[in-house]
Amino acid sequence: MAEYQMQELTLPNEEDKKILYPRMKLWGQVDLDYLASHINYASTFTPGDIVGVTKALTQAIAHEMAEGHSVKIDGLGVFSPSLGLRDGFERESAEPGGQKRNVMSICIRNINFRADKEFIQETGRYCRLDRSKWKFRRSSQRYPAEQRLKLAQNYLEQHPLMKVSDYCELTGLLRDAAARELKRWAEDPETGIDYTGRGSHKVYIKRIIQQKMP
Repeated sequence: MAEYQMQELTLPNEEDKKILYPRMKLWGQVDLDYLASHINYASTFTPGDIVGVTKALTQAIAHEMAEGHSVKIDGLGVFSPSLGLRDGFERESAEPGGQKRNVMSICIRNINFRADKEFIQETGRYCRLDRSKWKFRRSSQRYPAEQRLKLAQNYLEQHPLMKVSDYCELTGLLRDAAARELKRWAEDPETGIDYTGRGSHKVYIKRIIQQKMP
């Protein structure tokens, strides 16, 4: 049986307005080997067959997306590629004569997945929920957003880089909220905050202001 808890959420751009929404408690993660063993009990396929077909399907989906296609798997959902800039490249400017980006600076950054309604309904049919006695931790609200930004800016004046964990310690935000907010700061050139690296190696740095030639 799965468990849920009502979690408090502050609405975007409305610091004082909060709502409650249900969130499932995830107790762990299963991998392909586990699923293959599970499927094996109810079919004639061996775990090796299942793993092999899944990996072949993954490669086929990747190839089609690399060719510019989205991929629909009936009963599962739609996969589509998402582009971004390679590390170390600044965004293209919309201003006349501004910086332009070419193919060497653009890469696949993520894969988007939109689940089929059938897949969602199938999950719902299996799901039995109970309210959890376990409480979600909440991010601290001791600083408003403007003050958290100032804390980040001051930190980068004194340190060459800032990790998400550093921002958590500075502001009291939990990791997910801190990562989302840092991403928002880095997307706004006016904050003076930029980033380098990707994934678990992503860190935040002071934005370098490029001087225009007279």
